[in-house]
Amino acid sequence: MGNRLSKIYTRTGDDGTTGLGDGSRTPKDSGRVEAYGTVDEANSAIGIVLASDAVPADVRRCLVDVQHDLFELGGELCIPGHSAVTESFIDRLETDLDAFNQDLPSLKEFILPGGSQAAAACHLARTIVRRAERRAYTLANVEDVRPEVVKYLNRLSDLLFVVARVLARAESGEEVLWNRDRS
Repeated sequence: MGNRLSKIYTRTGDDGTTGLGDGSRTPKDSGRVEAYGTVDEANSAIGIVLASDAVPADVRRCLVDVQHDLFELGGELCIPGHSAVTESFIDRLETDLDAFNQDLPSLKEFILPGGSQAAAACHLARTIVRRAERRAYTLANVEDVRPEVVKYLNRLSDLLFVVARVLARAESGEEVLWNRDRS
């Protein structure tokens, strides 16, 4: 594959702009950069989840696939007019979500982020994905963003909620339930 990045700094961003994948320049605080930057942040947060030794093999496989998906999704957002996310990405998320959720008890209370290190990290990743979804939706109000991008992010946040529940049970055996009357 050769060297893609032979020099890490270019100095071209010192003026407050950044290069998009199509070679054009845009302000670093543009909606497009906010959207793909938040996707990158979400991918990094999932990396923190995967750094835990407590992640079961099936969850690990799923989250590694998600990281690859997010890299492609970020590329789609970085290159105006580019398409990368397909319905098959979303179908895979739904299949994994249904499989992980199958053995979990039904919810009767709200769950607080926590339960274990990996579960708490997964909840954080979930909230970052929700922000990425909001940023993509904001971008879609002013520029073309394919609906598969927003749909993928929406489904991913659902998946990460379920995975956090799985991780809490795998590592500590319990979830932290919200208790309004904890006095």
